[in-house]
Amino acid sequence: MSEPLKFHFVVDGKNFTSAGQASVNVKKNLRQLGINPETIRRVSIAMYEGEINMVIHAGGGEADVLVFEDHIKMILADKGPGIANIEMAMKEGFSTAPDNIRSLGFGAGMGLPNMKRYADSMDIESELGKGTTITMTVKL
Repeated sequence: MSEPLKFHFVVDGKNFTSAGQASVNVKKNLRQLGINPETIRRVSIAMYEGEINMVIHAGGGEADVLVFEDHIKMILADKGPGIANIEMAMKEGFSTAPDNIRSLGFGAGMGLPNMKRYADSMDIESELGKGTTITMTVKL
């Protein structure tokens, strides 16, 4: 496979109940491709955490998943407020989620740390007032 397979998803930031649909679809697509179940689990968790963050903090966004011969690349981009302090946001338990989101059981400050934990590499580009793009890679 010289050209990667590409899956594109729009994450609806107005519909909290649909958050996670992209990760469910990615999981299904990767299963159909015969990808290792442990790799699928890692990709699904990283994607889910990213989707939830886009809904909670950025009003939605877009996710692209590219499947190469030796790795899977996930690119999650939003046009939200950006991350003021990436170093702080990477600390487990740090959260800027509002109380109404926390009351639903989300916003515990594990999103970015879990994304990093389940990906082999992760890069965050964020500009205040412009948005955030997170690129993660999981090796096959």
